[in-house]
Amino acid sequence: MRGGAVLIALVCLTAAATPSQLPAQDTVSQRRDTTRRDSVPSPPVPPTPAQDRYVNGLKTASRGIAQLKDGIDRVVRTRSTGDSLKQKTAGRRLGGLCGAARGFMASGRAQMLPTAYDPPTRIAARQLAQQIDSLIAYAPTCERTAARRPGPVADRLADLLRKYEAAVASWRAAVGLPNR
Repeated sequence: MRGGAVLIALVCLTAAATPSQLPAQDTVSQRRDTTRRDSVPSPPVPPTPAQDRYVNGLKTASRGIAQLKDGIDRVVRTRSTGDSLKQKTAGRRLGGLCGAARGFMASGRAQMLPTAYDPPTRIAARQLAQQIDSLIAYAPTCERTAARRPGPVADRLADLLRKYEAAVASWRAAVGLPNR
C-alpha cells in the first residue's frame, strides 16, 4: 500500500507543479513550439484598390495583346507558303486585329497607374505600362501597312511583344507573382 500512496502523491505533485518547476526538457520543447509558430510566414498583404485597378487594366490590355499574337501567327503561317493571296489576306486580318487590339490596350492602359505600387515595384510597373504604350503607338501604323507589307509589320510587332513579355515577367517578379 505504501508504494501506491507514494505514486498518488507523486502524480498530485506533478500535476500541481508550475511551469518553472517542470523539468528542463519540457521547457525546451515549449521553446521549440513557440519557435515554430514564429517562423510561419505572415499572410500576404491584400492589394490596394489602386493595385486591383492596375491588374484589371493589365487583364484588359492582355486581351488586345492576344489579338496581336493571333494576327502575327497568321502572317507567320502564310509566310512559308508561296501563296501571295493568302499572305495579303493574313496581312489584312493583322491590320484589323491591330485596330481591335488598340482599343483593348488603350482602355486597359488607362487603368494602369504605376503609382499604385511602392517605389521598388513602381519601376517595373512603369516599364510595363511603357511597353503597352509602345504597342498602342505602333497599332495605327500596323493598321495602315499590314495589308501591303505583312512580313515587316509582323516582325516589328513580334519585337515589341518580346519586350512586353520581358516587362510582364519583371513586373510579376517585383510584385511576387510566379512567372508562367
